[in-house]
Amino acid sequence: MLVIGVCGASGSGKSTLAWELCKAIGDGCTVINHDSYYLDHPHLTFEERTRLNYDEPGIFDHDLFLSDIQTLLQGNPISHKNYDYDQHRRADKQDLIYPTNVLIIEGIHVFHDPRLCQLMFLKLYMSVDPDICLLRRITRDINERGRNIENIATQYVGSVKPMFDKHIRNYIDLADVIVAHGGKNARIVQILAGYVRHELLLEENK
Repeated sequence: MLVIGVCGASGSGKSTLAWELCKAIGDGCTVINHDSYYLDHPHLTFEERTRLNYDEPGIFDHDLFLSDIQTLLQGNPISHKNYDYDQHRRADKQDLIYPTNVLIIEGIHVFHDPRLCQLMFLKLYMSVDPDICLLRRITRDINERGRNIENIATQYVGSVKPMFDKHIRNYIDLADVIVAHGGKNARIVQILAGYVRHELLLEENK
């Protein structure tokens, strides 16, 4: 299995690139979102959960994420992790994710754990102007997560931008490929898909 990591700021097009690349690669490709591995906080009230910093590295269960990727690399299925953004709680599913030829993992801190980075065949970093990222985040949070502009602005100033400046912008130094123009960069998607298919063919012919 080839593991591809996609990292970058919130709103940079990570999910879009991951799914576009998955479609271009074809059968035998799976995408897992790092957001599904937020730590659960059932002991906290809803109000307390809303005040957590969801943009810092420590908010994720890195050990569980690493364990699941290792399990897939060993040829075994994992349970389908999920997250309820409305309640700020884990909402894991009963179905399983099975190993495939290519696994794409994406998230703002997917390069944070060096143990995980060592498992990646290819590391992609989304380089997009912060203003564009903010506009995309506003559109997504209003249309998909039912949030209002005041809530989005408070979170952006309080945690999104500070965590980008402190952590996420530095992940670019770990990347093999820097992707510009967002996730719908059709040319880079085709180039990357061709490269991955070539590597899969080499593996098959060993």
